[in-house]
Amino acid sequence: MREIVLDTETTGFDPLTGHRIVEIGCVELMNHLPTGEVYHQYLNPERDMPEEAFKVHGLSSHFLSDKPVFAEIVAGFLAFLGDAKLVIHNAEFDMKFINAELARLGFPAIPMTRTIDTVLMARRKFPGAQANLDALCRRFEIDNTHRTRHGALLDSELLAEVYLQLIGGRQPGLELGGSKGGRAASTLNDVARTARPPRPHAPLPEELEAHAAFLAKLKKPLWLREDG
Repeated sequence: MREIVLDTETTGFDPLTGHRIVEIGCVELMNHLPTGEVYHQYLNPERDMPEEAFKVHGLSSHFLSDKPVFAEIVAGFLAFLGDAKLVIHNAEFDMKFINAELARLGFPAIPMTRTIDTVLMARRKFPGAQANLDALCRRFEIDNTHRTRHGALLDSELLAEVYLQLIGGRQPGLELGGSKGGRAASTLNDVARTARPPRPHAPLPEELEAHAAFLAKLKKPLWLREDG
């Protein structure tokens, strides 16, 4: 099963007010585990960078000025996605920006049914707890000390680890899988077993006598029939 963990950085909160994508990061998963294949692209948003957005991701207008525009990378981006499910933290936010960029170029929108929203997963699993990426990394003891600012590829790599934990680890739904199962099996095999002497099968004289007395009380017992 192929899935793509995806994140974007933008110039603001709403594409309908002119904000654009400035970075896309994707991590490929196969059967929930990273394959090592990634997609990473900085984009020229063709507009200024608000100070509030710069404080979040640190991507300046000067840095992005020589980067490609979305129209130049759209074919490669869509090819990388293929028809895989998209694992996104707060999927509605990223998808409205991606679909706005696609709409500008006349491409069909990517339906929300293709997305797996890890914010919703976290809120169902831990009601009332913080569901942002940093909080989930702390909960699952995932090292995010190198995350001083938001970055699309770094956040996708961290989210891939968080997603794995949200679905139950390397073998979701199987508590004895992986190293725990291996240790449990090893422990069972290490239990000392005391050898018992074989039980004698020949009846004792008193057992034969008791059996004969029992048969004498029965009417035509099967054991005494000659054709039995």
